[in-house]
Amino acid sequence: MMKLKISMWTGILDIVNCVLFAVSWFVIFGTAFSDATTGGNATGGASAFFYIMAWVGVVLNIVALVKSKKANISIVGPILGIIGSALFGVTAALAFPALVVLIIATVFTMLQHPAKNAVTK
Repeated sequence: MMKLKISMWTGILDIVNCVLFAVSWFVIFGTAFSDATTGGNATGGASAFFYIMAWVGVVLNIVALVKSKKANISIVGPILGIIGSALFGVTAALAFPALVVLIIATVFTMLQHPAKNAVTK
């Protein structure tokens, strides 16, 4: 069975997003307090970065899903990656559930097991 590079890169992005989502609340609240004291408006830009990374994760997981399906590799990881990234992409309030789902998604994505109905050659 062949291993897909897109799955490896998707798993790496999911790990990066886990770290980003874990620090996102601190960064967003920190910039909000900074904006309140200085009169600036950096909170929107800070939160936009995290949302963009979440949606990049959704897109990359969709690509990994399609390629995994064609290569008869289990699609559990990419599906969980789509769900985890979309959870955060909808609202940062779901950062903790997104972290849990993305950690599980990363494990399944990196394993790249054959699909249950895959024909081994």
